[in-house]
Amino acid sequence: MKRRTHFGFVLVYSLVSCFCSCSAFYLPGLAPVSFCQDSKGGDDCQIQLFVNRLDSVESVLPYEYDVFDFCKDAKEMRPSENLGQVLFGERIESSPYKKNNLIKWASRWDYILVSMPHTNIQWFSIMNSLVIVLFLSGMVAMIMLRTLHKDIARYNQVDQEDAQEESGWKQVHGDVFRPPRKGMLLSVFLGQGTQIFIMTFITLFLACLGFLSPANRGALMTCAVVLWVLLGTPAGYVSARLYKTFGGEKWKTNVLLTALLCPGIVFSDFFLMNLILWVEGSSAAIPFGTLVAILALWFGISVPLTFVGAYFGFKKPAIEQPVRTNQIPRQIPEQSFFTKPVPGIVMGGILPFGCIFIQLFFILNSIWSHQMYYMFGFLFLVFIILLITCSEATILLCYFHLCAEDYHWWWRSFLTSGFTAVYLFIYAVHYFFSKLQIIGAASTFLYFGYTMIMVLIFFLFTGTIGFFACFWFVNKIYSVVKVD
Repeated sequence: MKRRTHFGFVLVYSLVSCFCSCSAFYLPGLAPVSFCQDSKGGDDCQIQLFVNRLDSVESVLPYEYDVFDFCKDAKEMRPSENLGQVLFGERIESSPYKKNNLIKWASRWDYILVSMPHTNIQWFSIMNSLVIVLFLSGMVAMIMLRTLHKDIARYNQVDQEDAQEESGWKQVHGDVFRPPRKGMLLSVFLGQGTQIFIMTFITLFLACLGFLSPANRGALMTCAVVLWVLLGTPAGYVSARLYKTFGGEKWKTNVLLTALLCPGIVFSDFFLMNLILWVEGSSAAIPFGTLVAILALWFGISVPLTFVGAYFGFKKPAIEQPVRTNQIPRQIPEQSFFTKPVPGIVMGGILPFGCIFIQLFFILNSIWSHQMYYMFGFLFLVFIILLITCSEATILLCYFHLCAEDYHWWWRSFLTSGFTAVYLFIYAVHYFFSKLQIIGAASTFLYFGYTMIMVLIFFLFTGTIGFFACFWFVNKIYSVVKVD
């Protein structure tokens, strides 16, 4: 024992010594840049300043710096911009102004960080979310460990004739895996939701590590778009596999809808917003070449990858269900108010939204109030909490509905957590009227047009999380029930 302890101590000491002896390094996009260096080491050299778009609190229409009667640079140097900068409407160009080298790297972000809200409210948001998660975890644990365990043990001990006299979730085992109505549309939503989930997770994880810092302008949006394009394969696979499980046979229609439906809605909305920006002469209008490039990424890379994923999804066998489905559907008894579909769906989105609404305020500020967002560590933690909350809230309500002998859980599990997006839209409306000073029909239309894109993406994301959590739960509880 002493030798093992001594060996462990030596190993830990060696690792610490190794790390301490290593030199520090900078993450991509964060390395300090030496703008000018003179042989004397003085600070009298001058730095070229660049200007960006002009924004106003009364409009969401940005304009280029030289649209108004400001001093223009005779050289008019325009640095190359990445995809994210173009999509966000940034138009960087040189200015005639020069500044002495006084912009040190260690303090160049201080004026931005000081102007940002204090992080205490972020910790309050995290603690509020954790309380909700602990409450839901306790409820789910109580159901799983106590109620369900007792029900399953009693159901498996009695003979089948006595079991028929019971009521509750056990009595709908012959109908709980009956394919849902409009199964193709549900499978398409789930495929797109899977694509969005993986894209969001990787993007936030990289941002949390510092690879997508605000110092690297446009990196966040560029990373998200590239990831979405490259993740067409899992979208096609999930959609095709679930559609086959639902008993669908129109596989061509399924894969086309997966590749075109939701992205087509987003692109149509985005294109309409871009037309408004172009008519208004705003610098945020996307150039025609960039639109062509986005379409090329969509149809040239994303769509073929979706077809590849769908091919492998249809080649796989349908997901095997733990119990057989009866030929004749069971009649659903009269439901109480709280177990009816609409009240349950409306209640299901409240708790997940309660976990994110404070963080949502800072995100909307960064988009519409021209504030810098840099707290990606908090955002990633809230993202994980949102996943847990959507899963647990959907499982809880699914169990209550199954106990009421209502076996239509497929769409309900998706809409229960997906309804969080409706609360996001309501909050966005409140934010528009209470926090912003926007005037003009064009700016108002642009705000709600872009908000609808956010709501659709969030709807697919949260709905997918709730569905797969509920799918796992239902398969788990019915796989341990003995059915002749």
